[in-house]
Amino acid sequence: MKGFMLKIGILILLVVMLLTLPFSCYIVGQNEYAALFKFGRIVSVSDTPGIKFKMPGIHTVRYISKKLHLYDIPRSGVITKDKKSMIADNYVTWKVIDPVKYVQTLNAIEARARERIEAAVYNAVKNVISSMTQDEVIEARGGALSQRIASDSNSDIGMYGIAIVQTEIKALDLPNDNKSAVYERMISERQNIAASFTAEGNSEAQKIRNRTDREAAVKLAAAEQSSDVIIAEGEVQYMKILQSAYDTPEKAEFYNFMRSLDALKKSFAGNGEKIIMLDKNSDIGKLIYGFNH
Repeated sequence: MKGFMLKIGILILLVVMLLTLPFSCYIVGQNEYAALFKFGRIVSVSDTPGIKFKMPGIHTVRYISKKLHLYDIPRSGVITKDKKSMIADNYVTWKVIDPVKYVQTLNAIEARARERIEAAVYNAVKNVISSMTQDEVIEARGGALSQRIASDSNSDIGMYGIAIVQTEIKALDLPNDNKSAVYERMISERQNIAASFTAEGNSEAQKIRNRTDREAAVKLAAAEQSSDVIIAEGEVQYMKILQSAYDTPEKAEFYNFMRSLDALKKSFAGNGEKIIMLDKNSDIGKLIYGFNH
């Protein structure tokens, strides 16, 4: 009888354990924290994924995201160091880094976190831009300006267990009343810079052209001089060859004969009727009459 009662007791215990098991464990995901509460007070936080255990009826669990959150902050007006108005439009990415502080200060409510972030970023943007002139702000827009704003913002919200990972300025605009004047001044400055670069470029180009012209003139003069020398040497050689070719009376007479034939040929060229008037005592006349006799 005792053995039977023991078996019944064990069976009842197993049934109770099976019924209470779903209420005795919880699962922590990869991208979340699990805050364990005991009678409304946080007692521990699990940040590693897996199955965790709790006491049913005593412990409760709240899950807090580890993911990166994006918050688009409303546009706001700021004043630069030189008293110029600007309009900043930026966004931030943030995440929870201390879930205990996040729960204790903001009750893990995301809307409250966004309110604190918006206030912190607005103050940071105002403080950073108010320490710079408008020209300095325009030149620094981008990485340097964003890093300063993120650093100042984090110093204000660290107590809430959240951190701004990145802040980016989508637009850093000017009010409509002074936008045109600023743009005109910026355009004028850029035009002056462009004109300066153009003048420097033209000056360098002119120096290069002058130097190239001088080098070309020197080379051309040297080439012409060399050409004249070669031509002169060729003419000297020609005269020597001609002199050696006709250095006897017979050769000279033959040379005159060939010259006369060339002249006669040129005389007939272009004369359609093939008629030419010659003096009998001319070299060509003597040549022709010599052939007829």
